[in-house]
Amino acid sequence: MDFILRMLMGPWTTYILYNLKTHGPQRFGELKRRVVGVSAKMLTERLRTLEGASLVRRDYEATIPPKVTYSLTKRGHELDDVLGKLAEIGMRWEAEDAALRAVRATELKAAE
Repeated sequence: MDFILRMLMGPWTTYILYNLKTHGPQRFGELKRRVVGVSAKMLTERLRTLEGASLVRRDYEATIPPKVTYSLTKRGHELDDVLGKLAEIGMRWEAEDAALRAVRATELKAAE
């Protein structure tokens, strides 16, 4: 359990895995655009770590320019249910927090 939690807790890791799960194989630039806010250096580092853990596959085609595509491995797809559940919880919590902020704003306005 400790191993997998340490792996998933790395910066940007779950977001990268979720994007690969949701959108399928992607080139570096496409993945970088989807993982908003990540630097190229950090994305490269995380992809190498995930590749080393056999969660992500890096497919290289020797074209001009070179074509590199990243996708989840079979092992990476074992996390599909977990990532889906995390996304579901995240969306629900975001909606609940937005509703709570709206109630607080209405209460503050009524108190004025």
